[in-house]
Amino acid sequence: MGELLRVDNLNVYYGSIHAIKDLSLHVNEGEIVTMIGANGAGKTTTMHTISGLLKSRSGSITYDGHLISKMDAYKIVTLGLAQCPEGRRVFSGLTVQENLELGAYSRKDGKAAVQDDFNMVFDMLPRLKERRSQLAGTLSGGEQQMLAMGRALMSKPKMLLLDEPSMGLSPLLVKEIFKTIVRVNESGVTVLLVEQNAKMALNIATRGYVIETGNITMEGKASDLADDPKVRQAYLGGAA
Repeated sequence: MGELLRVDNLNVYYGSIHAIKDLSLHVNEGEIVTMIGANGAGKTTTMHTISGLLKSRSGSITYDGHLISKMDAYKIVTLGLAQCPEGRRVFSGLTVQENLELGAYSRKDGKAAVQDDFNMVFDMLPRLKERRSQLAGTLSGGEQQMLAMGRALMSKPKMLLLDEPSMGLSPLLVKEIFKTIVRVNESGVTVLLVEQNAKMALNIATRGYVIETGNITMEGKASDLADDPKVRQAYLGGAA
């Protein structure tokens, strides 16, 4: 499988604050790649810059052969790159069905194809089918996370950016969310995952990057990072 996403020497500022410093990474088609790091390390800023919500001062981002560094976020979605944001951000006053319909707003491949993907999402996330007429704001945190993922999948992405999908969830729901991420990947969607639960992230990922204060400080196979003493001490609670 070829390279799907490449980020080269990315620099992002908030005013005078240099948040992302010469950051480079790549994701190959079919992979789950995770980016781990402490709060404030720059993980979400990196994701927002890739998806077009933030603009870099320098560096380049190439996705599926397209230079997207200066492209608007809504145009990036049409290329097949979707983000599932931190905090879920579902439309609480709309039903599950309506939230999913909004995920498909940019598609132009016809009602039949969109309906096929409704069926795919409901097969993958059966709890959403059970609650399709329920207001999103009345769902549990785990159900809202599933809805946010389903909404992103309705855009028919080749690649999904997942930002802290396990945040605020119980351990049981965390396991369910990570099983869903694996199913999404097995369905043919490449995944870039930002996650504070480093142990779970490295367990399902192909490769990983460690980001500290806006810099990539380590990279490699996920299994190698999980075995690295520095990573274990800093992010895995010293666990072997």
